[in-house]
Amino acid sequence: MSDQDLIELLKRGDEQAFRKLVETWQDLVFNTVLGMVQDVQEAEDISQEVFIQVYQSIKQFRGDAKLSTWIYRIAVTKSLDWGRKRKTKKRIDLMKSLIGFGDKEPQPSEFVHPGVVMEKKESAGKLMRAMQSLPDNQRVAFTLVKVEGLSYEEVASIMETTIKAVEALMHRAKENLRKQLKDYYTNQ
Repeated sequence: MSDQDLIELLKRGDEQAFRKLVETWQDLVFNTVLGMVQDVQEAEDISQEVFIQVYQSIKQFRGDAKLSTWIYRIAVTKSLDWGRKRKTKKRIDLMKSLIGFGDKEPQPSEFVHPGVVMEKKESAGKLMRAMQSLPDNQRVAFTLVKVEGLSYEEVASIMETTIKAVEALMHRAKENLRKQLKDYYTNQ
């Protein structure tokens, strides 16, 4: 079934088409979200939200981009929204702890992407933590290129920017990660 046929069936509310869409894209959506939020439970919840958004918005899909690009865009947006809410909650929790209303300052959790082999877990964990400190647009580009393996052209389409802009984002992301990880790798 072509994407166009699938879209037409989805616009008519066909449940089988929606199941096909989820089966086709669930792993890619989950992996993208997981790479962004670095929390398995949250990634599962956000992935479900992505498909709910797709289902609710499919009638507005104009076909200006590929279906996969549109789905990636929704996944990235939902992930970034989650990150913003999380940062706000952390600030509130920190303020509460400073004035004595909360417990203690929240500690970041350790995360290693499940696709990482055992021997690489420590360095992958460092990289994942360092990625969280990147500006959103750099983290999105880096995740889509390095974690998801998308081409610069595909990432440019998802981020609604140019290939040159993606190249610049990747360059800045790599430079920022090099600076953050310099001590880790020089002490190895």
